[in-house]
Amino acid sequence: MKCMQAVLVAVGVIVIFVATTLGSALVYFFKRELSPKANACILGFAGGVMIATAFFGLISPALEQAEHFGKFSFVPVVCGIGFGTALLILLDLIPKINKNRVPGHGLTKSKKFFLVVTLHNIPEGLAVGLAFGNAIVVGGMPAYFSALSLAIGIAVQNLPEGLAVSLAMKNDMGNHKAFLYGTLSGVVEPIFALLGIALATGISALMPWFLAFAAGATIYVTVEELIPDSKFSAPNLGSMWFIVGFSLMTILEVLLG
Repeated sequence: MKCMQAVLVAVGVIVIFVATTLGSALVYFFKRELSPKANACILGFAGGVMIATAFFGLISPALEQAEHFGKFSFVPVVCGIGFGTALLILLDLIPKINKNRVPGHGLTKSKKFFLVVTLHNIPEGLAVGLAFGNAIVVGGMPAYFSALSLAIGIAVQNLPEGLAVSLAMKNDMGNHKAFLYGTLSGVVEPIFALLGIALATGISALMPWFLAFAAGATIYVTVEELIPDSKFSAPNLGSMWFIVGFSLMTILEVLLG
């Protein structure tokens, strides 16, 4: 059993980086960006998966572990969600704050995009690590499968994200360097996933806060980026595939639970 759990943790940590790498590698096969319809399907599906796993894999166990707060068990969860959201808002604001300070020969538009995507990948890696850390603390295969579903949801998002980074770099530096930049944008995810696991297993009393923090970051990324982009690309398709992704994760949660 422990061997299987270790395998699930390893797969979850690795798959988020591999997905980014695979997405970046698609730059060699695409002479242009994804079609609006394909983009809407991918982003809508990823959004549905992310929202479902944020609740089932992060918020729900956070509420359970905050039971010792009694009637105020919502406090660490709501606060954690707020902190996670605030972090992402801050990361969004950093490029805007420095906008007028970047020299003309400094960061290009594509490199700014690379930086923003990389920064956004940090809380995604933490989300996976904290979810697996929760599984280690709580025990039981359902918790591990729930954490793995979160990792898969993030991996699904990372495919088009890695492609987006490499495509943004393609015209400036060619396919090879574009692929390298796309891959590097995902390196932070397994690193911070391991950090998340260490935090979760070492400070179990803070787990509700950490889980809710990761949930807030996950929900913010989904609502701020995935859903609007899918709706903009092709509104009906984006919404339909959001429901498909959410429904799939709900079914898996029930079957595995």
